Amino acid sequence: MALNHPELDIDEMRSRLLEERERLQAESESSQSSRDTVVLDQTSVGRLSRMDAMQAQAMAQEEERRRQNALRRIQGALQRIDDDCFGECIECGEWIAAKRLEWDPSVLKCIDCAQ
Repeated sequence: MALNHPELDIDEMRSRLLEERERLQAESESSQSSRDTVVLDQTSVGRLSRMDAMQAQAMAQEEERRRQNALRRIQGALQRIDDDCFGECIECGEWIAAKRLEWDPSVLKCIDCAQ
């Protein structure tokens, strides 16, 4: 019989994960314009300004990629809670240290298997 981690308040973990997911989704929505295509109109901005805009766009796109990865990890952690296996190392099946999960509830492996 699968159980969630016995040393953790699972409702609190779920709440933290949901809050983080909401925060990341809001960030993603608010930063959409910075990831949009840079207009290459030479009459409105100079070459260096366009290069700066393209660099800012690339950085915003990378930030979004990281946000989407974090959202996938959060969704996985929420699914593990629903499946009653939250806190179990996917590699060895042992419990992940409670402090490790409190630091990052989306981790998949215990410290030994993560190395």
